[in-house]
Amino acid sequence: MVRDPASAAAKALAASGVAVVPGDLGDAAALRSAMIGADGVFSMQPNSGDPTSGITDAEEVRIGRLVADSAVEAGVTHLVYSSASVISRGPTGIANLDCKLEIEDHVRSLAIPTTIVRPATFMELLAQPAFWSDADELVFFTSPDQPVELIAAQDIGTIVAAVLADRDRFAGLSIDIAGEELAGADIGSAISRALGRPISYRRFPDALLKQQPALDRTVRMFASGVAAGNADIAALSREFGPLTGLDAWLAGSGHALIRSAARGTKT
Repeated sequence: MVRDPASAAAKALAASGVAVVPGDLGDAAALRSAMIGADGVFSMQPNSGDPTSGITDAEEVRIGRLVADSAVEAGVTHLVYSSASVISRGPTGIANLDCKLEIEDHVRSLAIPTTIVRPATFMELLAQPAFWSDADELVFFTSPDQPVELIAAQDIGTIVAAVLADRDRFAGLSIDIAGEELAGADIGSAISRALGRPISYRRFPDALLKQQPALDRTVRMFASGVAAGNADIAALSREFGPLTGLDAWLAGSGHALIRSAARGTKT
């Protein structure tokens, strides 16, 4: 389901053989219409924590519940909801994360089979220009020696497709998913190899964290280990096949993204 079937992204999906239907996640009638005849639904809402999403925490919860309820009303036999690994151990105190706990609770209450997948930190997040202080320095949530679990967006698709294809096996489960766990310094080293030049890595500075309480809470959450060790990566690889490590992502779909984010014009 896409908001604009005429957009370049939607046209690319259609050209690859995907049946595209117009709709809006906040429109109950459009949701039910799009879901009629579908066996399964993968529900991934805009993230209220992303400033570009344009939605509040309450709106994310409303949309998440609406998608779930619409799936039931449309006769869907399996709903897969994409949550977040960082809430696996309970409330974090960060509203745009904890709102996903409300959606999870609602999904579990449905009278149809459901599965919850909880992705770790997206590798694609490393390519956000906001995390690059200049062309040679990545500034992120973790200290150089702090491990963080990462996942490539393509692996979420691989895992969810397998879950939807075997409803009886995965119904009722909540699965934390990640492709690799690395310390911050190792992330910097991997990007250095990919770009062919030294890239330094550091955590957001204390001075900035004092100015931005929400960012400070997020950094503290990573420092506590909440964003590490939730997924059994070896078991996931056995279940779903080899998942994408950071080096492989940087050599593939992530290469152009990182070069662009780092304004990689140096040789």
